[in-house]
Amino acid sequence: MTQGNFIAALALMLWPVASMIMFRYMTVGRAILGSVLIGYLFLPPVPAGFDPPLFPALTKDSIPNIVMILICLGLAKERIEWLPRNLVARALVITFVLSPILTVVTNLEPVFYGNVGLPGLRFVEAVAVCMQQALFLTPMLLARHFLAQEKDQRDVLIALTLAGLAYSLPALIEVRLSPQMNLWVYGFYQHSFEQTIRFGGYRPLVFLYHGIWLAFFLMTAVVSAVALTRASNWSGKLKYAFAAVYLAAVLFLCKSAGALVFAVLLMPMVFILSQRLQLTIAMVFASFTIVYPVLKQADMIPTERILSEIAELSEERSRSLEFRFDNEDVLLERAYEKPIFGWGTWGRNHLLDPVSGELLTVTDGRWIIVIGVFGWLGYLAEFGLLAFPIMLMWWKGARPGVGGYGLSPYIGPLALMLGINVFDLLPNATITAITWLFAGAVLGYAETYRAKERVRTVAFETVL
Repeated sequence: MTQGNFIAALALMLWPVASMIMFRYMTVGRAILGSVLIGYLFLPPVPAGFDPPLFPALTKDSIPNIVMILICLGLAKERIEWLPRNLVARALVITFVLSPILTVVTNLEPVFYGNVGLPGLRFVEAVAVCMQQALFLTPMLLARHFLAQEKDQRDVLIALTLAGLAYSLPALIEVRLSPQMNLWVYGFYQHSFEQTIRFGGYRPLVFLYHGIWLAFFLMTAVVSAVALTRASNWSGKLKYAFAAVYLAAVLFLCKSAGALVFAVLLMPMVFILSQRLQLTIAMVFASFTIVYPVLKQADMIPTERILSEIAELSEERSRSLEFRFDNEDVLLERAYEKPIFGWGTWGRNHLLDPVSGELLTVTDGRWIIVIGVFGWLGYLAEFGLLAFPIMLMWWKGARPGVGGYGLSPYIGPLALMLGINVFDLLPNATITAITWLFAGAVLGYAETYRAKERVRTVAFETVL
């Protein structure tokens, strides 16, 4: 056990039993939802876990995915279609899983920073990283297969709302008493306590890595409740509206400006706009994120203006964002020394002090991490997998000239939450199993929607 007490080790070891119970008494789709959400929210956070040799670390990020794969292979009554039907999505999956091999092959030499050096990568590490990449994709691939229908999308939104309501209780305790839940239960504190103090109070963590992660999750719960309020009948509108108001209040108490802004943006969109407009806005978020590194490198992002605008609201937040921008510039310059396949793992994408060996750079945004470690190939594979489902869904159901016939009332909210999550990977690294689950659900529906449209066209021609 790398960190944590006996309870942490026991929770991770008993997780397969909990998963088996869910798959035994639920449909496969709902069991996948339960495995992803409960595992993410309640298992001990990284670095708690087991670190076997020549294998990815066994943590809350990997154990639920391994168990889901084994259970689905053993218990699923139908043949699981693991790879997407769409050729672009299939190529992205293969590239995402296998491109680390090329990263390792091009980084066999050591890297030196004055008197300090880092060793070259070994071929055996390519195997471990490829396995890790495949495990990351598990929620996406399973959601694409089992959560692709309208009723499944409703289940996703209901599960997020219920999980948000359940998580609000420990979150409110930490707002009042300070973030101690993980210490009380699992025996360690997962992040710097200083970063939990915001606006004269505390920002809760519960069992997640950072307060930003918790606030972002609660934002998705709020948006889910609003979407259900709109789509439900009159008897259901009241309870979901009450849940949305309550969760929005809890989100406000989490003191995370980014998640709060996202909630303020998405709630009216989900409640008022058509599904086509929601898909279009989600596509804009995803497309901007994909091209952001190019715009950043070309100095087309007005960073000075952004900083000055934020400084008028909060000097502290402006300095924090300026620190991120400065690190992005340094790390992007470093990344472009090996632009295609990246520098690989073990911190080779960073700059180190030539005497002490301490890191001189900090990576916050997921995009700069991926470009530095896996290069442009890895970046396009990962962010392409997250953005392409939205683009495909927009092309099939929302582009000009397409009527959007029969669109699910839940696909717009799911696409918006995925799009805003992809956008949030610019300043933060809030990519989780829930992110991949969103991507799989949207991709699966996009493929199914295309098939339905073809059937309708054939039927219409037959009638004529």
